[in-house]
Amino acid sequence: MASDRRDLIADATIATIARAGMRGLTHRAVDRAAGLPEGSTSYYFRTREALLFAALARMAELDVADIGQVPAVGEVDEMSALLVAVMRRWLTSGRERTQARFELSLEATRRPELRAKMTEYGSGFRLMPEKLLAAAGIRDARRRAQALVSFIDGVLFHQIAQVGAGELSAEDLASTCRDMVAMALR
Repeated sequence: MASDRRDLIADATIATIARAGMRGLTHRAVDRAAGLPEGSTSYYFRTREALLFAALARMAELDVADIGQVPAVGEVDEMSALLVAVMRRWLTSGRERTQARFELSLEATRRPELRAKMTEYGSGFRLMPEKLLAAAGIRDARRRAQALVSFIDGVLFHQIAQVGAGELSAEDLASTCRDMVAMALR
């Protein structure tokens, strides 16, 4: 029961950050978003930092579920299809999580403890493409994986922010993912 309540609060924290930004994140706002009595959030997470760390842990848990089992490196089309599926989720059902991640990333530039926690949770995700590329015998796997992750983050950011970039159609997203994977494997 307590873990369900913690997940509910973490999910509401993510939604609050996505909707109201860091300035709108309060224990009361999370109580309202979660539909809980006032004071519930602070009972489980006494500080704002504890609330942020709970949201980060929940985001990592949900991201792992979205990615699922990563297959061995195969053809460009197979890897592109996996990337398209994950990016679609992060732009639709996981959109709030993606928005919150960008909000928290900017906040982490001013808060070393938040940056450290984000780095801790993100390191496994950043290592996935490096391992895949190394297993495929790709030279400079680390550099190429970093470039791939940066491209993915850039596409996600432009699709979320919609500043100067139009929304990609399903076909354009698939082509973009295919180009990114082909570049990494080249």
